[in-house]
Amino acid sequence: QVQLVESGGGLVQPGGSLRLSCVVSRNNIIPDIMAWYRQAPGKERELVARIIGYGKKIYGDFVKGRFTISRSDAENTVYLQMNSLNSEDTAVYYCNGFLGGSNYWGQGTQVTVSS
Repeated sequence: QVQLVESGGGLVQPGGSLRLSCVVSRNNIIPDIMAWYRQAPGKERELVARIIGYGKKIYGDFVKGRFTISRSDAENTVYLQMNSLNSEDTAVYYCNGFLGGSNYWGQGTQVTVSS
């Protein structure tokens, strides 16, 4: 069983930054494949960023260099640094881990970009 707990969401002005954190609980082991997804009201859940081990990183097309995914196995945490936020980034952000053929999800953290 993998438990994921997100934090770091909140209200930010356009152009601002936030760093989301996802603490992973599974015998102190982070799944090799970790990701952040988001879901805005009335829209489907979409991939924001995925990291495989400490190497390959994949980002959604809308990221355009503004976000960075990273991980710290020592801290059992995956991060999403988000810069240059705009109103279209408003959504619930979910942490995702893939392990043993199963997907695990956190409860989500709300990010609202508004002046």
